[in-house]
Amino acid sequence: MALAGVHRDRGELRIHESLEELSTDLADYIAELSEASVKERGVFAIALSGGSLIALMGKLCEAPYNRTVDWAKWYIFWADERVVAKNHVDSNYKLAKDGLLLKVPIVPSHVHSINDSVSAEQAADDYGFVIRQLVKTRMVSVSDTCDCPKFDLILLGMGSDGHVASLFPNHSLLDEKDEWVTFITDSPKPPPERITFTLPVINSASNVAMVVTGENKAEAVHLAVDDLGPDCPVLPSRMVQPTNGNLVWFLDKPAASKLESVKFCE
Repeated sequence: MALAGVHRDRGELRIHESLEELSTDLADYIAELSEASVKERGVFAIALSGGSLIALMGKLCEAPYNRTVDWAKWYIFWADERVVAKNHVDSNYKLAKDGLLLKVPIVPSHVHSINDSVSAEQAADDYGFVIRQLVKTRMVSVSDTCDCPKFDLILLGMGSDGHVASLFPNHSLLDEKDEWVTFITDSPKPPPERITFTLPVINSASNVAMVVTGENKAEAVHLAVDDLGPDCPVLPSRMVQPTNGNLVWFLDKPAASKLESVKFCE
């Protein structure tokens, strides 16, 4: 690892020399959390996102992880999804299926994708219901401080505008407090119809990993992490603050290039 440090309330920062190094560290991190969760609860409930994240998780499909991870104990969800057919190029499910799920022995019934044959609103309602049933059986834990699900790990990317999942800057969904899963039909980024975890669910997770690469994300990383005073724009990524969980940022050097006043150790 190039640099590692902790930035007050913004979690642990891991800055890497290369995408190869980041991918290996990310695989180690996920495998360790999986092992700890299976040991403690018997299952590992993980929520994925789209974008470059799945490719950066690719090391999990290789040795030693493909043999040492207890894949049969994984329950897979999506922190956000585009309301398109599962075989559509824009589908986060398709991205994960092609890049990860077909390459490791995941139990098919443990993969919880959205209903792609209904409206965005109905898909969000249906997905929330599925998660509630799994919370009842404790396949997904429940938060100690509210009734939200407590995923073992939520993996998030970040857009150059600072959006996470399908929570976009200055959008009313950022204020949603009651629903676990909600929907958007006017996404600033195509496709327009999506479902997304809400901030209370994201912030109830045991672990949240923000995986961000590329120089085009550097300004958003700066605004999300650095202490810029009361006039700092509040990006969705800055609102990711796990209540009783851990937040880790996986960055490459270009994405971290505008970070200020962070004390790192070699």
